[in-house]
Amino acid sequence: MDDKVVMVKLKPGRDKPVRNRHPWIFSGAVSSIEGTVKDGDLVHVADSHGRYLATGYLNRRSQILVRLLTWDADEVVNADFWRRRLERAIAGRSRLAKDPATNAYRLVHAEADRLPGLVVDRYGDWLVVQCLTLGMARRRHEIVALLASLLAPAGIYARDDAEVRFKEGLPSEVGSLWSAEPPDRVEIVEHGQRFLVEPKRGHKTGFYLDQRENRLRVASYCDGADVLNAFAYSGGFGVYAAGAGARSVVNVDTSAKALALAEENLALNGSPPQEMVVGNVFQVLRRYRDTGRTFDLAILDPPKFAASQAQVMGASRGYKDVNLLAMQILRPGGLLVTFSCSGAVSADLFQKIVFGASVDAGRDVQIIERLAQAPDHPVLLTFPESAYLKGLLCRVW
Repeated sequence: MDDKVVMVKLKPGRDKPVRNRHPWIFSGAVSSIEGTVKDGDLVHVADSHGRYLATGYLNRRSQILVRLLTWDADEVVNADFWRRRLERAIAGRSRLAKDPATNAYRLVHAEADRLPGLVVDRYGDWLVVQCLTLGMARRRHEIVALLASLLAPAGIYARDDAEVRFKEGLPSEVGSLWSAEPPDRVEIVEHGQRFLVEPKRGHKTGFYLDQRENRLRVASYCDGADVLNAFAYSGGFGVYAAGAGARSVVNVDTSAKALALAEENLALNGSPPQEMVVGNVFQVLRRYRDTGRTFDLAILDPPKFAASQAQVMGASRGYKDVNLLAMQILRPGGLLVTFSCSGAVSADLFQKIVFGASVDAGRDVQIIERLAQAPDHPVLLTFPESAYLKGLLCRVW
C-alpha cells in the first residue's frame, strides 16, 4: 500500500458494500478526506477505524465520490495494472474474436470488467473508446497505448460525448486517438448479417451491440410473420426478421436518417424492401390501433426512459403506455418482444409494468422467454447495476 496516497475514511457502518466489493462509494458514506488530493487522483478507502478497505479514484463533482479499482492493499495501480485488467477483459471475449461470422462486440464493459468508467467496443478493425469518468479520462492516453499494443487495430476513436460525462465535470470530446481515423461508415458482420454502422456519430458507439443475441433469438419467431419493429434505429431486428422469412416488416423510428440507413442495411443483405415509417412510436401505434391494423409480432426496443431514480415514475408510465398499445395491435396468439435499457428500472418493476399494461388491454399475456444483454456485456455479481438490459418475449391472447 502506498502511504503517500490520500485516505478517504467512511462513516461508521458504511463499509459493508465496500467489503462486498461493490465498486461505488457515494459521497454520503464518507466522513473525511485526509490529505490534499486532486479530483481524478487515486485514494485509499478506510473504514471508520482507519483500516484499509480498497483503492480507487476520486471525483468530488460526482455523487459517486470514489470508484474502486482494487481491494488488495499491495496491488499498485500502474501501467502493469491496466494491462492486466485489459488482458483479462479481452480474454473474456476470445470466443467472439475467433468467430468469423461476428466482428463487432464490446471488449470492455466498465465496472463489470473492473475498469470503472471505461467502455471499449470493436467494429471490425476499429476500436471505439469511451472514458465516462474523470478518473478514467485522466488515464485515457495510457489506456489507448495499451489497447494499440494488445490489439493492433486500424485505429482507435474517442466517443466521449455521453451525457454522463457532464456529471463528472467533463466536456464532450470526439476524435481520433491513435493511428487512422475510421470512415464515417464501417461495415460489420454479426451472426453473418451485414450492417453499416456509424462509429463517429451513431447512437452509443455506433450500434446496439448489447442486442446481438436477442436479434438472433427473436428472428427464430419471425418466419411467415407480419412484424412491427418499433424504435427501429438502423433496422437491426428488421434485417434479422427478413433473413428469417418474415412476411412483412414495418420499421418505425423518429429519425428519417436512421431509417435510410436501415434501408441500406436491408439492401446490403439482399433482403427485400420493408415499410419505413418516420414518426413518434406512440402516435404511430395509436393510429394502427384506431385503424385496425394488426401484427403477428411486435418488437419494442425504446431508448432509455429513465436516466436516474428520479425519472422512474415517468418512465414507468411511458413503458406501460407503449406496451399497452402494442398489445392492442397484436393478433390473438401474437408475440410481444419488449425491452427496457433503463438501469434504474429493475427487471421486477419492468415485469409489473407489462403486467399492468396487460390488465388494461384486457389480454392474457404469457412470458415465453426472458431476454438480457449479450454475453460481451457481462454482469458482475458484486455490481448488480451492470444488469441494465431486460426483455420479455410474451405471447398475447
